[in-house]
Amino acid sequence: MILYPAIDLYEGKAVRLFKGDYNQMTVYNENPLAVAQDFLRCGATHIHMVDLQGARDGTTPNLETVQKIKQQTGLFCEVGGGIRTMEVVDRYLRAGIDRVILGTAAVTDPDFLAAALAKYGEKIAVGIDIKDGRVAIKGWTETSDQNALSFCEKMQKIGVSTVICTDISRDGAMQGTNRELYKTLSEKFSLQIIASGGVSSLDDIRHLAVQNLHGAIIGKAYYSGSLDLAQAIEVAK
Repeated sequence: MILYPAIDLYEGKAVRLFKGDYNQMTVYNENPLAVAQDFLRCGATHIHMVDLQGARDGTTPNLETVQKIKQQTGLFCEVGGGIRTMEVVDRYLRAGIDRVILGTAAVTDPDFLAAALAKYGEKIAVGIDIKDGRVAIKGWTETSDQNALSFCEKMQKIGVSTVICTDISRDGAMQGTNRELYKTLSEKFSLQIIASGGVSSLDDIRHLAVQNLHGAIIGKAYYSGSLDLAQAIEVAK
């Protein structure tokens, strides 16, 4: 299993939200590149980035920061947050980003998703943010009428290869990951599933690794110091 340490970006800084609430934001580092370089020192090969301003506004205000991290670390970079047009997809992939994540647009604009998959294939992932069993959109500010499991099935059928599944109720809460959810997903689908939300202990990582998940995202547990990243990466292997 691949561990994806995460950087959430807001105004060029590395931040974290509590349960997706923009009013509960903590700035962890004014220099996200320094954070990414620490990931590299700890043995990370992949990084997960979210442009929180983009997620809310559908823009790419942190593109320069994202590009700098890719160029100066060489890590496999996946990026999400507000990617709702082909122009934005093109912009990220031209900048050397390895994979972009469609969230809101995958739910609200299936034609765009189909076109992005046709053009870029495996470079397109879908972020499935789950709130009370349904798919949340627009930076988690709204909940769609899509059932999460049915949506995963739909994604598999149309040729999506990678999905990032986040349990919003666990995100940033340091209460452990939703093991039952990821067990169900891994048993039902042949997708590359990346678990996100509440991964806060080595025990969480061990449980996810034995479920044959493709990856897991680690966020607040790294920033709070409750999990040693180098150790976590070894356990994930």
